[in-house]
Amino acid sequence: MRREKIKVRGEFIKLQDALKYSGLCMTGGHAKTAVQNGEVKVNGEICAMRGKKLRTGDVAEFDGREIEIILV
Repeated sequence: MRREKIKVRGEFIKLQDALKYSGLCMTGGHAKTAVQNGEVKVNGEICAMRGKKLRTGDVAEFDGREIEIILV
């Protein structure tokens, strides 16, 4: 599985926003649906909270791709 690191400014990024920002989902609506349908994992566990706060080191997985969050 391919993992990309994405750098984000701030204290955290919400899961739905991270999916859209990273390009794993094309739109916010697509991200919302994917999370609500249980298609997204955070740190290896299915996460149905689209507002989940991701911090440095957290890994989100969707559609065979992973992103690792790095806050700057």
